[in-house]
Amino acid sequence: AALQTTAGSRFFAERVPTEDAEVARRLREAGAVLLGKTALHEFALGATTQNPHYGACRNPWNSSRIPGGSSGGSGAALAADFCAAALGTDLRPTLGRVSNRGVFPVSWSLDAVGPMARSVVDVAQLLAVVAGFDPDDPGSVDRPVDDYLGELELGMDGLRVGVPRSFYFAELDDEVERAVHAAAEVMAAVGADVDEIGLPGAAEACEATSQIIRAEALAVHRERLEGNPELFGEDLRRRLPLGYDVSGADYAAHRQTGRAWTRTVEQAFERTDILLTPVAGTVAPRADESETIETTRRLTRLTYGWSLAGLPVLALPCGFSADGLPIGVQLTAPKWDEALLLRAGAAYQRKTDWHLREPEITSATAARG
Repeated sequence: AALQTTAGSRFFAERVPTEDAEVARRLREAGAVLLGKTALHEFALGATTQNPHYGACRNPWNSSRIPGGSSGGSGAALAADFCAAALGTDLRPTLGRVSNRGVFPVSWSLDAVGPMARSVVDVAQLLAVVAGFDPDDPGSVDRPVDDYLGELELGMDGLRVGVPRSFYFAELDDEVERAVHAAAEVMAAVGADVDEIGLPGAAEACEATSQIIRAEALAVHRERLEGNPELFGEDLRRRLPLGYDVSGADYAAHRQTGRAWTRTVEQAFERTDILLTPVAGTVAPRADESETIETTRRLTRLTYGWSLAGLPVLALPCGFSADGLPIGVQLTAPKWDEALLLRAGAAYQRKTDWHLREPEITSATAARG
């Protein structure tokens, strides 16, 4: 049955869609049981998932912390074992691999839908269902869908793993740095060749991505912002107008930065197969210390560059802080090589149990969350 679908916004408080998004349609036709809708940051425009209209979503590992975002409800539901899988993105596929049709946009040129699950095997199964060309989505690319499940047992023997240190390992919490280094050591132990690699331009790529999102988000919402600003939450009333400061010339320059950065990463893949970096420089921040613009900047700093280049990325749990909060490592591969990421991630999970650990959920935790 159709369910109220608000995009986390008062603008669509009463909206009930008449058809599924393409990814939901494919999952339903493959036999998936769709349990319901999860929380998200308003219009998915932030990383705190503290929604002023429908309530805050909290982290199952510690209900005083945010779950991240923008689709923090998907991550929280998955961590709390409320579902076997979700759409978020734990695996961000290559731009154009999965249809965005029916998904409310954040940024037309950067959005990508992908599967989230505890195990890489489950992520691969979901990707096999939702991937594929959609002629009715102008951003969809007609590429063959790989045998994601068939390569999961190949392991990491001989794979070259590059670790770009200068930007991606600056401003890290000590616990995060130790956990990510330990993940690299596990991959080396199962046969990967792990080496440091240079990757100039990452900081500029992050900034360009931020500015592109500001401009495109304003384009998506300008009519609503100028006509009914009071319907937005306070944080979006501050964030969306930042797009007015991005001129057409600025936008063109940021796009050129993106092209140069994409070529730099493509050249890096001539001497390495996979890039290994932290997901974020810190564990989940406290909810009472989170502010949409600054917290989003902190939590997306190490992911934006891969989005700008349109590359596939797989995030994996790789440890916990002293406070019991999960830490993530991300693997990035060349365009269209999700199978390589899944192969490497499966090999890592065969040697670790981070993905099997679950938070203790109590009724009090659930109520606060």
